[in-house]
Amino acid sequence: MVREKDVCWEYCEKLEGNKVKCRFCQKVLNGGISRLKHHLSRLPSKGVLPCSKVRDEVTDRVRAIIAIKEEGKEAASAKKQRLTDIKSPGNIVLSKAMLSSEMTPMSKVYPSTMQVSNSSLSDRENAEQSIALFFFENKLDFTVAHSSSYQFMMDAVAKCGPGFRGPSPEALKTTWLQRVKSEVSEKSKENQKEWSTTGCTIIADSWTDKSRSKSLINFLVSSPSGTFFHKSVDATLYTKSTKCLADLFDAVIQEVGPENVVQVIMDGAAGLNYVGVPNYIMQNYTTIFCTPCASHCLNLILEDFSKIDWVQRSILQAQTISKFIYNHTWVLDLMRKFTGGQELVRTSITKSASNFLSLQSMLRQRARLKHMFNSSEYSSNLTYVNKAQSISCITIIEDNEFWKSVEECVAISDPILKVLREVVGGKPAVGFIYEAMTRAKESLRTYYIMDENKCKTFLDIVDGRWQNQLHSPLHAAAAFLNPSIQYNPEVKFLNLVKEEFLAVLEKLLPTPEMAHDITGQILLFKKAQGLFGGNLAREARNSIPPGQWWEMYGDSAPGLQRVAVRILSQVCSAATFDRNWNTLQQIHSEKRNRLDKEILGDLLYINYNLKLANQLKGNPMKLIRFLSTTST
Repeated sequence: MVREKDVCWEYCEKLEGNKVKCRFCQKVLNGGISRLKHHLSRLPSKGVLPCSKVRDEVTDRVRAIIAIKEEGKEAASAKKQRLTDIKSPGNIVLSKAMLSSEMTPMSKVYPSTMQVSNSSLSDRENAEQSIALFFFENKLDFTVAHSSSYQFMMDAVAKCGPGFRGPSPEALKTTWLQRVKSEVSEKSKENQKEWSTTGCTIIADSWTDKSRSKSLINFLVSSPSGTFFHKSVDATLYTKSTKCLADLFDAVIQEVGPENVVQVIMDGAAGLNYVGVPNYIMQNYTTIFCTPCASHCLNLILEDFSKIDWVQRSILQAQTISKFIYNHTWVLDLMRKFTGGQELVRTSITKSASNFLSLQSMLRQRARLKHMFNSSEYSSNLTYVNKAQSISCITIIEDNEFWKSVEECVAISDPILKVLREVVGGKPAVGFIYEAMTRAKESLRTYYIMDENKCKTFLDIVDGRWQNQLHSPLHAAAAFLNPSIQYNPEVKFLNLVKEEFLAVLEKLLPTPEMAHDITGQILLFKKAQGLFGGNLAREARNSIPPGQWWEMYGDSAPGLQRVAVRILSQVCSAATFDRNWNTLQQIHSEKRNRLDKEILGDLLYINYNLKLANQLKGNPMKLIRFLSTTST
């Protein structure tokens, strides 16, 4: 009677003797319900062939039943073994100690038959040691402990009490992978609801693993509500043909919806050749713009700056100082003592930006560095003071020409770094980049007002990247529609961008119905009439994002409002969040590539979207900490 109550009987027909017939594939099995379970679970065991027609939900249910049964057997066996150990003559004396004291995690890893460890660890210390062992045994990155899901896991497990068993590898790979993916997907769909109004930007963020000659493209979709990861594609074969690469982008646009896409941003930092792809997209989709990644272009400007002889020399001299300090622990500790814990080296997403940020930091610590190298505490340590590197550092630090060059490097790089701060982080910045670049160039002109040759050198670099690579008609149109720029009497470039604005307007309003009375609507906006001129609209010009401003106060010009909201709601950089390509490399490792490609895709989808969600909630400035914090 007990056997008849097994829930798996509903999946078979009982035959004579100990035979059963599978209701899915009609196969007759010897061995009864136990053999049927292994047949339906599709797990390789005991020579039972897996069922080819069983439904996935039945397989998951049967696997769970088998797992529970196995856990019961393990628990019973462990209990029996403990009783045997306690009753054995050699352990009679120790039984009270075993009953009164919990074994430490270390004693469980290294069990001793000679004695029982009478742990002095508290429950909290026991738990922390167990977690530490898990990290060490599995070679996990310690920064994993910073993730929000780490603490969520701790809280959830604590509520379950002792004896809780985590999900098996099979459950992680199947049941939980799909459940979490489904929940993440539902959250992403909430962002998609606004696309018909705000439009969205497709970001192609590329990475090349040179050691394996492999190119990957991560496709993300960004809108004012946030950025989410769409999918990752191994583009190694696509890169051999412009047509193939263009077809890949075409497929992604179709998946997102061409009517929703305002622009496609391609980050060429990884060396992928996108030449020809933008023309293909814009010929096939007349309302979509293709623009390069602003942060990549700005970093190229800084890279061009650093190639100028005197700038390069200043960077190398500064690196001589920082390398000596950071390569010797005693000197590093002494430096931190004199600087109050402040660092000299600052890191960014690129080498060039890091170099100029480090020069800024070194300039701020100029007096403290001089004081440290001249101090009796440093001079008395002959181990370091007589080193050749130490002598070189002191010579550089005492050189006023070096510090003048550093001051100049900081002055020319800071305007570009300010623009970089404005465009990263996933915020809609397309309405600000034109003005920001104009301000950066004006800062260079002001600084070099007495040196026309140097002024021309740096402005030529900026204009070469800005005009020939970075600038897009979409940037000009966004500047024209940005109320904080349009109504600012100090802005002088509006007439210069009017032609590009009208060209963009014509592209986004292709039918006479959509363009109805558009001239009158432009005049209403320029003259601040209708809702544009209300007190609330005036006060909000500089206090809320321009896209939101148009949603709130643009009803007097409905056709222009639709275009303005879609343009001003876009990002202009692929640097939407802190990218950790080591994680991508780990997920694409040779060991994991043995997994089904669909599982790999699901892992990437969940991993990236959890990171994006975690970084975008709370404090957006966390996304640009590489420009505002120091690091060793």
